[in-house]
Amino acid sequence: MDKRYEIFCLADRYFYDTPDRLSDSASSASRGGSPESREAAAPDGAADPGEFPVARRPVPAGWRQTRSGDWLELRPLGGEFPLQGWKIHSSATLENADEIGAAIWDYCTARGIPFKFVPHRTLLYLRNAKYAGRGTSGKFATIYPADERQLESILRELGEILDGRPGPYILTDLRWRTGPLYVRYGGFAPRFCVDGQGHLVPAVEDASGRLVPDRKDPSFRVPEGVRLPEFLRPQLAARAAATVTDLPYRIERALHFSNGGGVYGGTDTRDGSRVVLKEARPHAGLAADGADAVARLEREKAALDRLAGLPVVPAVRDWFELDGHRFLVMEELEGQTLNSFFAKRHPLLSADPDPAAIARHTEWALRMHRLVEEAVAAVHQRGIVFNDLHMFNIMVAPDEQSVALLDFEAAAPAENDPRQIVAHPGFIAPADRTRYDIDRYALACLRLALFVPMTTLLAVDRGKAAHLAEIAAEQFPGIPHEFLSQAVATIAEDGTASTADATDRDRSAASAGPASHAVARAVRRLSPEGGPAAREAMTRAILASATPERDDRLFPGDIAQFGDGGGLGLAHGAAGVLYALAETGAGRYPDGEEWLLRHTDPPPRGTPLGLYDGLPGIACVLAGFGHTKQALELTERVLEEKWQRLGGSLYSGLAGLGLALEQLADATGEQRLRPAAAEAAQLLADRLDEPDDGARASGRAGLLHGATGAALLFLRLYEGNGESALLDLAERALDRDLARCVQDRAGTWQVDEGSRTMPYLGAGSVGIAMVLDDFLAHRPGHERFTAARAGILPAARMRYYAQPGLFQGRAGMLLHLARTTTPGVTGADRKAQLAGLTWYGMAYQGGLAFPGDQMMRLSMDLATGTAGCLLAAGAATAADSRGRPGGGTVPSLPFLAPPTSGGS
Repeated sequence: MDKRYEIFCLADRYFYDTPDRLSDSASSASRGGSPESREAAAPDGAADPGEFPVARRPVPAGWRQTRSGDWLELRPLGGEFPLQGWKIHSSATLENADEIGAAIWDYCTARGIPFKFVPHRTLLYLRNAKYAGRGTSGKFATIYPADERQLESILRELGEILDGRPGPYILTDLRWRTGPLYVRYGGFAPRFCVDGQGHLVPAVEDASGRLVPDRKDPSFRVPEGVRLPEFLRPQLAARAAATVTDLPYRIERALHFSNGGGVYGGTDTRDGSRVVLKEARPHAGLAADGADAVARLEREKAALDRLAGLPVVPAVRDWFELDGHRFLVMEELEGQTLNSFFAKRHPLLSADPDPAAIARHTEWALRMHRLVEEAVAAVHQRGIVFNDLHMFNIMVAPDEQSVALLDFEAAAPAENDPRQIVAHPGFIAPADRTRYDIDRYALACLRLALFVPMTTLLAVDRGKAAHLAEIAAEQFPGIPHEFLSQAVATIAEDGTASTADATDRDRSAASAGPASHAVARAVRRLSPEGGPAAREAMTRAILASATPERDDRLFPGDIAQFGDGGGLGLAHGAAGVLYALAETGAGRYPDGEEWLLRHTDPPPRGTPLGLYDGLPGIACVLAGFGHTKQALELTERVLEEKWQRLGGSLYSGLAGLGLALEQLADATGEQRLRPAAAEAAQLLADRLDEPDDGARASGRAGLLHGATGAALLFLRLYEGNGESALLDLAERALDRDLARCVQDRAGTWQVDEGSRTMPYLGAGSVGIAMVLDDFLAHRPGHERFTAARAGILPAARMRYYAQPGLFQGRAGMLLHLARTTTPGVTGADRKAQLAGLTWYGMAYQGGLAFPGDQMMRLSMDLATGTAGCLLAAGAATAADSRGRPGGGTVPSLPFLAPPTSGGS
């Protein structure tokens, strides 16, 4: 599970949203904030109680104040400022942030030094929360010295004023004395370059004047060619002096990192026993109640001490402090966490599950649940509420006959009436559950998750529990009826489970309205026969979600849309949704086109240069709608950059750019774009001669991120000029990705990513098969590729996928089945995957919506959400109507229209 997503769940109940909107209470209602945030908004004209008083100071004469994301920035109107250099950060706690901010304001404004700071308590909390990014952890303020002499003056003078003030340690920086000031070399102004993976990233100049990535790793480093000032050398020596060499433990591996610290596996050198060391950083890793990682680790030790002697919990071995960090040492439990069993042997991860395997899994899952219930009951008998029960916190013994519970940092005595402060979103209890009922709710969720691990959907709509129970009963007929009915009753026991329909805020009647029934019917009819009703419902949800009054995004989608240009592009932004609506016959959305035109004139600085993440994809969509002038202007912006340094991928690199340039040349008549497309193809051809050492494109394979994207470009160029050498290049590129495929236990070809195998359209074997289809249309006798395509086909027929999305889920499999020319594919295959898509369907404003990546919130984007599901469902329906009267073209992704011949 990707912990980055949790922090984007705080600002809105239904969609991932940027957490800085939590502090924008004055305009929350007008900008589409959640009902909860609107209810909490300050009255018109009233001061926001969460805003630090220093942020309300009047701007000094001769200064400019601007707000950007988390930051409130102040700069003098006159003067020259460097583009990069040694910058000063200050950390702060929620309690002393205003005091530190006021000291920085007074010091800097008196001396004309630019600075910025986090103006709101909520934003500072989020920077220091448990799963916030470690690269930004602790940073409350930034000061920009003009040179090294001023750097030293600020550190000595302001450092004296602030010396010893508590605050989180800033991992990226070098600490000045006892804090809260820290130092790092980096960019002062936004500049960008292409990194080693071909991505556009923030940049600084190196010694030769070349832009290189401005790295923000969670460890201090001096960039190559930069000299550490002499007055900072004692601070570096002090940092190096803190080591673990004197401990009686040998740390051998890192098991997990969060903003609160790390978890490490090692050996007790005194007796050779295996141990786990859990680290807690003071003032960092804040939970919902404001407790930092140290406070939570103290709670964990207290709970384990109270549970000492129980075989279902780890034994405490040691408790100590090192360089201000607290450590808890526990025995290492043998076995595997419960979640690890699913990818290895879940019976639905096949096209035709073996009934015997279904029965074995049913027996195993029922036994696992009984063992977990017994473990929780033992903890309850000692008066402790576990408070964070989920499949990652359950250790299954090697013989699978016993279990133990892990991670007691949220555990608390029942007499304290605890509430959940950290919890897995698929198991978190409603606010009305207290004491032991919190764990009983999680046990009910576990009943469903052991069969269909999709309980994160309950974070949006607890009413989905009944549907998940129906799916589990249908797929695993041996489950006792009472086992599932008790789960549903416990999850929805207050009778107010919501359908997540945003038009109905009355929780007590949410499931009864006619709109909800209409959506339920649309979900059930998500099939070739009932496709129009479902597609209309999806379109209705997409349009209802639009927020044209916002500047950061038009349609809610993945958290990636809050990065540079993310709210604009094909994968996660407005362009992709507008494309899907038009491609499936839902029509154009003029207000959306106007929004996209307005927000790309000009595009934000740092908008990427790739097809799916940046400007070329936006240009193609605008050109398709007839906005030729702006499409060409965006294309010129790309060609003015050093685009030749891009990676090779279809998603963000040369393959996608080359395809876009060719299409734009056709659409606009600008033939001067073709030489650049040919140059992109030549660069990709040259790279095929380089060893496949994983250095490029992060060593990934597949349609969006591997050599398959280059193969698609070579094929489309071949179709334009007939040069057979391009087919040879496409063959070599496909061979490179096929070499990364392995067969799973059922013999299905999937991409091997080392720790997992991937079947998906975006980064898995099915995406490779899509381009194999196109290749075999031109060289139908290629036996090796024909066999590979057949070996990949079962990956698109599996019974279960963790997510619905187009790039990493079931919708991508459906799209492949709608366009593939692989022999043996039938309408029944498409109908089965359409039916499977209903597993994830959710009601939204009288329409049908689908959850995004991690399935904690709904998404409307092309890559992860409803627009991608709409495209796949439209393609499936059109594929089954080909040859019939009125049957039209099959909707598709850009450059992936169905091949004209099969080549079997």
